[in-house]
Amino acid sequence: MGRVPAVGLNPTRPPSVQSISRAPAPALDRASLRRRIDRALDSRWIWPVLVGATVAFLALFIGYPVVYNLVMSFQEVNVGNLRSMDRPFVGLANYAKLLDDPLFWVVARNTANFVIGNVVLQCLGGLGLALYFAQRFPGAGWLRGVILAGWMLPPLVIGAVWKWMLISDNGIVNFMLQSLGLVAGKIYWLSDPEMALVSVMAANIWFGLPFNMILIAAGLAGIPQDILEAAALDGAGPVRRFFSITLPLLAPTLYALVALTTVYTMRAFDLIWTMTHGGPVDASNIFPVWSYRLSFEVFDFGTGAAISTAMLAIVFLVALVFVRSVRAETRF
Repeated sequence: MGRVPAVGLNPTRPPSVQSISRAPAPALDRASLRRRIDRALDSRWIWPVLVGATVAFLALFIGYPVVYNLVMSFQEVNVGNLRSMDRPFVGLANYAKLLDDPLFWVVARNTANFVIGNVVLQCLGGLGLALYFAQRFPGAGWLRGVILAGWMLPPLVIGAVWKWMLISDNGIVNFMLQSLGLVAGKIYWLSDPEMALVSVMAANIWFGLPFNMILIAAGLAGIPQDILEAAALDGAGPVRRFFSITLPLLAPTLYALVALTTVYTMRAFDLIWTMTHGGPVDASNIFPVWSYRLSFEVFDFGTGAAISTAMLAIVFLVALVFVRSVRAETRF
């Protein structure tokens, strides 16, 4: 007797082909999902929900801490009344206390030197790197990627690596300098009060250079090349083209870059804390580090909040300059 084929199966077609033909078409599923997404985005309630969620997120995680810190700067807050919320109002006493502290002027000088040095050298270094990588040469993309890789690391990692490099006993920097005969003895980069601020400044400049390079490179890409070619045909050399064409057209980008670099440098904390903790003898102590020390080492939360509020006001003014520079660049 012949074998009877199973009911519902076509003996002339392989089972695998049948199972494939019965599977739902993924293209139809994707098209249906896309239509559902489009209908959801076209509905009247989706945009108020998205905007409301954004506003709620900003109010909860940005607005509330800022207002809380501002209120605390006008109160006497210490470890005794931090939890009980029994905080007497002291007005501007916390700000007056800061101004009367002799350490204030030391920290202010350190902060000014740190910010000015970082802004100037980061912007100049970023401009030089952007102009260098604007040229075409073998390995440019690979080298640019290596430079950008350092910017992707967290500041804590950068601080730890630089601290290891600058160790006076067996650090690689002292080893290289002594091997090349540039120095006779050890340099105490992190324990010498005259070298500590320079060391953390060098680490922060190295960390911020890729960011400046990216922004300036974007500005260079927006400069019309036909203007530079016409100037070259008229006999203008590279230096003349840079100062007469490239630099004026790049000015809006540089204004925004100076503002952003100032904001980022003003809030530098983790890199300095990892390398020196603000020492030795407050030689590398700047306002963010001092605010942290007052709040979590001395437990004078009101005075620490006053420093943060003053820094916020400075950053806000710098942000206004940034917005104006962006508007000028947009009009251009």
